[in-house]
Amino acid sequence: MEKFSAYRDPGTGIHPFLTPLPPTIPSNAFQAVLHLLGLVLGAFRLAVVLFTVVLYVILVEGVCLLFSPAPPLYRALKHALTFILANMTLFSLGIYRMPVEITTRKRAYNESWNPSKGDLIISNWASWIEIVWLAARYNPIFVLPVPETTPRFERSKPSSSHIMNRPGRATGTGSAGIHNAPKHSAVDPIPIKGFREVSLLEMIYSVGAIPPYFDANSNARPLKEIRRSARRPIVVFPECTTSNGRGMLRFAKVFNEDIPVKGCQVFVMCVRYDPPTSSAPTLTYATALSGSTLLGLVSHAFRIACFPFSSAVSIRLLAPSESPSSQLFIASDHIKGTPGEDPLAEASANLISQIGRLKRTGMGWEDKASFLHYQDQKQK
Repeated sequence: MEKFSAYRDPGTGIHPFLTPLPPTIPSNAFQAVLHLLGLVLGAFRLAVVLFTVVLYVILVEGVCLLFSPAPPLYRALKHALTFILANMTLFSLGIYRMPVEITTRKRAYNESWNPSKGDLIISNWASWIEIVWLAARYNPIFVLPVPETTPRFERSKPSSSHIMNRPGRATGTGSAGIHNAPKHSAVDPIPIKGFREVSLLEMIYSVGAIPPYFDANSNARPLKEIRRSARRPIVVFPECTTSNGRGMLRFAKVFNEDIPVKGCQVFVMCVRYDPPTSSAPTLTYATALSGSTLLGLVSHAFRIACFPFSSAVSIRLLAPSESPSSQLFIASDHIKGTPGEDPLAEASANLISQIGRLKRTGMGWEDKASFLHYQDQKQK
């Protein structure tokens, strides 16, 4: 949409915040019948999903607590119930299969992905689907960032400087200079002072939103401190918010770790979503519905449920022997120039970009905050 073109990344030409739309098809009587049947199917499937959520609250957040005096039993029971209910949710929405591939840049031997307590799982973030998948697969600890300050914006239209360096020739083909164009953000980065642990439902509820996820008095803990006391692997989304899956947002400096990382293993993954088609909507969830996060999530689930089959989603896992915690990891292969304050964040961003073949944009969660502010002003 041209009115939001100021928030297109100048280095790649990607707009990372708008929901991808399927191609339009002519309306006819057959399409109207299919639409009606889809609404019926969607209502039934959504009811199943909501029932599954209720079961999760009762069984996992309620009954499981009775076994908390025995931590190993509690964790095993919670993981088993989460695995069953999370897969029921995905299956109910028509997501019958999510291919998982362990990738490597070199000739590999068979390697397994087995994150344990205190290990880090680092991923890009485009929806709540990967959160449900991660919960089913690894029963991890989810964390959300706590920024030092809240973004502040003037009540005005964004400056045209956002779009001065568009990629491509003047003809508008966008075919030249995509990789060599400078990447920059129109909004200054805001430091992340720490993280806060959240439950699976809290994590899902935060999808599409932006920091700060908590009030100003929220307690933030360093990631190293959370890692030391963790009894499960920890999932970190360094983008700090969701994109639409077309490209990666700038990684915030959330680790402040040198590489190779010591004291834990680092597992790098990438989730890829196919673009929507006339027969399947997008699974990405870049922006929460203004004014009602819960309604936006329910609406998104309903749109997915209305179609017999969902658009494809795949998970790519980096072989542990090539992760930033491997003692054979060579930083210079993945960090060009000055490594900056957070070599682990920079290396992870490059690795995710490579294994997922996703372009990196120069825009961060602060730019999304600016975009949402501008969108709110346009609607008033």
